[in-house]
Amino acid sequence: MLVNPSGVQSTPCYSHPSHFTFSNRCKLFLSPSCPRFLSSKKSSKFCSLSLLLSRNGGGGNRFSVRALLEPEVSESIAAAADGAGGGDGGSGILQPVSVKIPFGDREILVETGHIGRQASGSVMATDGETIVYTSVCLSDVPSEPSDFFPLNVNYQERFSAAGRTSGGFYKREGRTKDHEVLICRLIDRPLRPTMPKGFYHETQLLSWVLSYDGLHSPDALAVTAAGLAVALSEVPNSKAIAGVRVGLLGDRFVVNPTTKEMEDSTLDLFLAGTDSAILMVEGYCDFLPEEKLLEAVQVGQDAVRAICTAVDALVKKCGKPKMLDAIKLPPPGLYRRVEKIAGDELHKVLQIRSKIPRRKAISLLEENVINILTEKGYISTEDNSGTAETIQDWLEEEDEDEEIVVDGEVDEGDVHIKPVSRKSTPLFTEVDVKLVFKEVTSKFLRRRIVEGGKRSDGRSPEGIRSITSRCGLLPRAHGSALFTRGETQSLVVVTLGDRQMAQKVDNLANVEEFKRFYLQYSFPPSCVGEVGRMGAPSRREIGHGTLAERALEPILPSEDEFPYTIRVESTITESNGSSSMASVCGGCLALQDAGVPLKCSIAGIAMGMVLDTKEFGGDGAPLILSDITGSEDASGDMDLKVAGTEDGITAFQMDIKVGGITLPVMKEALLQARDGRRRVLGEMLKCSPPPAKSLSKYAPLIHIMKVAPDKVNIIIGSGGKKVKSIIEETGVEAIDTQDDGIVKITAKDLSSLEKSKSIISNLTMVPTVGDIYRNCEIKSIAPYGVFVEIAPGREGLCHISELTSDWLAKAEDAFKVGDRVDVKLIEVNDKGQLRLSRRALLPVPETNSEEPSSEQLTGHQAKVITDSGKASDKSTPKKYVNVPKSDALAQEKLEQPKDKSSGTKISSSSKSSSAENTLLPRKKVFKRIKKSTSKAVTGVSGKDGE
Repeated sequence: MLVNPSGVQSTPCYSHPSHFTFSNRCKLFLSPSCPRFLSSKKSSKFCSLSLLLSRNGGGGNRFSVRALLEPEVSESIAAAADGAGGGDGGSGILQPVSVKIPFGDREILVETGHIGRQASGSVMATDGETIVYTSVCLSDVPSEPSDFFPLNVNYQERFSAAGRTSGGFYKREGRTKDHEVLICRLIDRPLRPTMPKGFYHETQLLSWVLSYDGLHSPDALAVTAAGLAVALSEVPNSKAIAGVRVGLLGDRFVVNPTTKEMEDSTLDLFLAGTDSAILMVEGYCDFLPEEKLLEAVQVGQDAVRAICTAVDALVKKCGKPKMLDAIKLPPPGLYRRVEKIAGDELHKVLQIRSKIPRRKAISLLEENVINILTEKGYISTEDNSGTAETIQDWLEEEDEDEEIVVDGEVDEGDVHIKPVSRKSTPLFTEVDVKLVFKEVTSKFLRRRIVEGGKRSDGRSPEGIRSITSRCGLLPRAHGSALFTRGETQSLVVVTLGDRQMAQKVDNLANVEEFKRFYLQYSFPPSCVGEVGRMGAPSRREIGHGTLAERALEPILPSEDEFPYTIRVESTITESNGSSSMASVCGGCLALQDAGVPLKCSIAGIAMGMVLDTKEFGGDGAPLILSDITGSEDASGDMDLKVAGTEDGITAFQMDIKVGGITLPVMKEALLQARDGRRRVLGEMLKCSPPPAKSLSKYAPLIHIMKVAPDKVNIIIGSGGKKVKSIIEETGVEAIDTQDDGIVKITAKDLSSLEKSKSIISNLTMVPTVGDIYRNCEIKSIAPYGVFVEIAPGREGLCHISELTSDWLAKAEDAFKVGDRVDVKLIEVNDKGQLRLSRRALLPVPETNSEEPSSEQLTGHQAKVITDSGKASDKSTPKKYVNVPKSDALAQEKLEQPKDKSSGTKISSSSKSSSAENTLLPRKKVFKRIKKSTSKAVTGVSGKDGE
């Protein structure tokens, strides 16, 4: 059985293994008190044997075997183990620590030891009411050696952080969103250069936003928390990192601005680094010059330096020991052997200009090196992933006067330790050879550039590959362009659409956000001549697409100027470096080909660097490379992408593969990139065929209308029935309405667009008293009049008294449903109901000679007035009162009240405003009607014959 220092019996991990392989750290001490073992010549006191799993072993069968000399030693080892975890009283749990560290113009609270105490490192960072929790864990057993650090970063924004829940059927967070992927990349990119070569323990970093106040952005906080967690953990990183955002408000730089301040900022710069160097820069701006950008980088670097100083103090207080002994590098002698075997051939292979032939030649050379070393016995053909050291290696390290019985039992024979016999073991593994060969190839490529001043394709450090471009190659697409730069090629397609084509963005702020412009980048395996899996976009594709999208966004017109939703697809058909910048150049040409009125043209270029030139006989100054290829990107020390105009920058991204660069080096790279952009823009002007710069005949037509906001519901209708009926009737693609009264009609042809425009105009018109409507259909008939549709969906009442000049008992006697009439609007009441008159448009009838007409009253209208208080008889003369024209016209618009006491209706004779009439003119307008009552009533004929 296994015995631990505390004396608690443990379960055996392995039952009777045939043999064990030990690392060079293992020491075996066997107790002489056991009768099955021979005693040592020296007296020693052993109390127990402890067989412990080695954390830094090379595989699951590698153990550390230790015998404890005496109880005091056992206690010290246990204390050391607790100390490695920041022990508190032997529990092995980190003591809670809370400190405040600077974070721009404010401080953030950093807590460790409160949550996630079993992780290798965990941090809770609080900025305002925004809280980010980050943990770091690593595997006990290292993975197979490779040329990259096995780091996995996951960042998630919990909806509960903002008091929300997922809107889907499953009320939990789903797959990683695009902006979460971008923040994962912001965390990963500055951490990776600080990791040492030869450390192969898989490391996982998890970050969650647990609380969000809508004011303090969590991305910079997450990067800083990640740097803190790694610094406190056992991961042997070289230096602590931190991240900040820099905004520009007017002429003032602001470190870590709030979300409200960022709305007015003309710069969005994200910077991460250490206390002495810059590791990663990414940002977007509105045509800022290089000098202004460098000022922002300096401000950000100063803020990062202050954070890293505080982090280092925290690490000294409660950080865990680093696993430096787990770093396994290839033997130094392997480098000399590989250079000796492949040196001459590498010089020839690296001069091949084409990518695919050069890659195949390097692959064959690598295989040849492995075969030669295998034939000489330096590489084993068997799988021996463990260490090459055998038990005899560490047995010989014991004291000469100590006798060891290797064939024995421990604790009643439950675990047998049987060493393997010593034999000659290969010096290297095949994986080591591949890693060394790659480093040697990179070294030779860098030396060729520095010493000879020529790159693999023969260019100088400032040279740019040949550029060709063409537009309009896809006839049915709204806009298309093919941009080729050397062996990098991008096919870009633009699609125009309405608001329904916009991309919805789900965010923690619970604000409905739609992107009217987005670029989607695709990198299929065929573009590099390989076979690979096709599926969801990778993190790299999302990151490159966002960079190109943010680069093109500042040159787009506003939505008022160009109401289309714009989708850009960039498919990389060939790749040999700088494919994201090819997407920028091709995207600009495709947008022009689609007829988008851009503010200006922009171009992008990728820059590389060889930092240490003194190693290859240079003067020590960094060597900046323009328009780098894939091999120069992989073998270089920097990847800087810059997009913009001749004098201003719109987007930039920099990744460092070494310990970091300084501000002067970055300045030199930015200025050289400006010269390269100008040359690329000049080549883009030679595009043949050139961009069409007009809308394609296959592009949809969009018409924008402005209606009263309270009329929007009339367009939509109950449950959207009205707008759906308009779409079906006219054949338009979509009708989009906004609360502010903006209506966008999207159609494929002009005729359907005009038809829907007319319907919506009639629906949302604001009627004016006096308007005349021709050829209107009678929709229904009521006892008191008819309802006439003056516009689609708009009806008004034409009272029976306003239908004709004669008396009419029933409307059905003269009209039926479906008849068409001309009407005039004479009143709009408070409820918006319309009162129409057909009689007002009838010609002026002839008058009786016995009664005065309007002409006899010198052009004025006459009104008949009777005394409602007294009975009228033949002796009572009629009274004609002259009424001014303005009053008479106003009188036409209003229905006069009926005198309830006398039953007399006061009305006015309407003056016709139209010469058209379907009825014969009447000879009399006024007539006296005698009834059996003593009252006399005068007036024109009404709806009930009064």
